[in-house]
Amino acid sequence: MIEKHAAEEWDILMQPDDKVYKNYLQILKEELVPATGCTEPIAVAYAAAKAREVLGTLPESCVIAASGNIIKNVKSVIVPNTNGMKGIAAAAAAGIVAGDASQKLEVLSDIREADKAQIQSYINEHELIVVPADNDMVFYIAATVKYGNEEVTVVIEHFHTNIALITRNGIKLYESGASGKVNESHGLTDRSCLNIRDILDFIQSVRMEDISEVIGRQIDYNTAISAEGLKDNWGANIGKVLLSACGNDVRTRARAAAAAGSDARMGGCEKPVVIVSGSGNQGMTASLPVIEYAKELHASQDKLYRAVALSDLVTIYQKTGIGRLSAYCGAVSAGCGAGAGIAYLYGGDYDVIAHTIVNAVAITSGIICDGAKPSCAAKISAAVDAGIFGYYMYEHNQQFLDGDGIVTKGVDNTIHNVGALAQKGMRQTDREIIRIMLRKTGKPGIAAKD
Repeated sequence: MIEKHAAEEWDILMQPDDKVYKNYLQILKEELVPATGCTEPIAVAYAAAKAREVLGTLPESCVIAASGNIIKNVKSVIVPNTNGMKGIAAAAAAGIVAGDASQKLEVLSDIREADKAQIQSYINEHELIVVPADNDMVFYIAATVKYGNEEVTVVIEHFHTNIALITRNGIKLYESGASGKVNESHGLTDRSCLNIRDILDFIQSVRMEDISEVIGRQIDYNTAISAEGLKDNWGANIGKVLLSACGNDVRTRARAAAAAGSDARMGGCEKPVVIVSGSGNQGMTASLPVIEYAKELHASQDKLYRAVALSDLVTIYQKTGIGRLSAYCGAVSAGCGAGAGIAYLYGGDYDVIAHTIVNAVAITSGIICDGAKPSCAAKISAAVDAGIFGYYMYEHNQQFLDGDGIVTKGVDNTIHNVGALAQKGMRQTDREIIRIMLRKTGKPGIAAKD
């Protein structure tokens, strides 16, 4: 049993007019956006829908060129509102036939029942080709659509909604200036200001009116899809298995809540989620365990909102060094974030929260990302458990120390080590994962019924 303790006095230095305060607010607004469906197939659908919009008519053919990480994350996940189809071809067809590009990551949210049959018909009756992108970019989607002599290409790079280039018949209609650059934060607020001490300062200083909308929406949306995951039959039903096999204590409920949200989302549930670092699984992992602990502790709404925002920012901070997509499972970062948020709910100060993060990182770093699919929910459960256990360890005067593997002195230094491991050290791991995943069919695009 963990003994609650009062937090030490915080040195609240940040003011609403400070640049860092404004940057942190903007980072939350940029990251905490709604998405319907797994974000990689949705990005494909968005590119295809935008290309069709610019073309002005239903195209006779479509070619999707995608980076390996996009192929990996789209191959095995159900695209929402497609009657259970999977793969890049299904996502592109859905975007072309019935997508609304103006809704970006909710591009497929308003598809009518009558449109779903048309998606399969389009795949059957039109040329829809998927090819690996001819570049080394981690995040790259190019949708090229044709009708007669007209041809339109839309390119998305670096993150899910970043349209870098639009051409028509070889003529540039739009170019963001980011094309080909490796800095995936282009167009977003500079994340170099993130560090654990300033994050905690911001969390204590932030006015509720400044975060209530974005955090409130995250809580509402993600709670709703988690409830759906526990109610009906989705994916591998990891959330239900946890509650059935492991009991109903708060630690199990926290794991089950996050896993159930992933169960539903990977299974094609049409409810939206609020994402973090481009991922709905990370958005749910960062928020749902914290919400469950807040209920258990009868925390105030103010405390809950600050704890969720803390978890979000800790997740974003870790993912900044790792990148949007990699061989490193993003749920690990979000599980560490959840552990930090839970420690905060218990009154943890800087030392408690910093050690919680380091302990959690030491436990689960190295879990691979082999694409979006039902097993993501099980990885989420493990990551949340590590975050919670990282806090339990420190409360029992135990911690991992400098020199224990990738752990080094200082929480920020350890986070930077993880970024280097994931972004640089695991590049070849990522290539091998993609090669293994595509070995069976040899095709990056699949349109199949689940």
